[in-house]
Amino acid sequence: MLHNTDKLAEWLLSSLELKSTVFHVGQYCGTWQASTAGHQRASFHVVLHGECWLHLPASAERDAHSLRLSTGDAVFLLRDMPHCLSPNPYPPASVEESGRIGTMSPLVSSDGAPTVLKGGVGIACGFFEFSSALDDMLLSLLPDHIVARRDNPSLDGARAIFELIRVEALRAGQVPSPLIARLTDLLFVYALRALRADDEIDPCFWSLMRRAEFAPLVTAIIESPGERWTTDTMATFVHMSRARFCKHFVEISGQPPAQFVTLIRMKLAAAMLKNGARTPDAAERVGYQSESAFSQAFKRVTGVQPGAWRRASIAHDAVNVQASADATVVAALH
Repeated sequence: MLHNTDKLAEWLLSSLELKSTVFHVGQYCGTWQASTAGHQRASFHVVLHGECWLHLPASAERDAHSLRLSTGDAVFLLRDMPHCLSPNPYPPASVEESGRIGTMSPLVSSDGAPTVLKGGVGIACGFFEFSSALDDMLLSLLPDHIVARRDNPSLDGARAIFELIRVEALRAGQVPSPLIARLTDLLFVYALRALRADDEIDPCFWSLMRRAEFAPLVTAIIESPGERWTTDTMATFVHMSRARFCKHFVEISGQPPAQFVTLIRMKLAAAMLKNGARTPDAAERVGYQSESAFSQAFKRVTGVQPGAWRRASIAHDAVNVQASADATVVAALH
């Protein structure tokens, strides 16, 4: 199952175009409370030094809980959700979870020397942006938040990334280093891949991958999207009755089987269209005999017609190639 999970992580991340931006970098001391909630964007917090607590209020999917964060830990909130960081192990009142208290101080003095406050905590906070409606839909396959612990053995490779983030955060200047955002992108990838079977996460795609009876099914759907994946055929694949399969699938993944299959097919089709495939060819390869039915499903998931998606993707890639070529020329001239 570990092989399946790693393989699925690579597949999911292969076209998830993520871009991070830094909101603020600094340190708090005394009485304080920080949050990135209310901006209608995914966000992150990286603890540069010290300790604090992440407070998440109750939701329809889980009970309220608080998590202790230490130097090197990071939390990725993949939805805009009420939350806050504070030095207090006890959560604030229910109407104050996303409030902000206190003033963030810089990590370096005016002469560029580090100024770590005694008893304080250094934090880098920012936001995630995703390139398309398909990316937003893919997020429904992931937990609403991921906590990356520095002492997690699976994150050995990420420790060097954290050290680079810390070094960049201590650079002199009022504007945070743009490299922090790029490094955070990498840290997120490591955090996702390091999700363990004993991590408590809400119902989602990753929950399916940790279940031995469902991981082979998901792998089979991705490898053969053109097969006739009805509820009955999927139930037979995992050796369950139809009723038991539907019940367990929804409990574990948070969505019905048919919706899950459609999303997987549209992600695969989007990659084909981006590589120049014709709409009828993409439709057939992901199991649609009717181009019209495929186009309707594709627009329902992505918000645009397949042809428009292909043209936009090709134009986007052309812009990136030109930008890369321009950067190479500039580098050569200098």
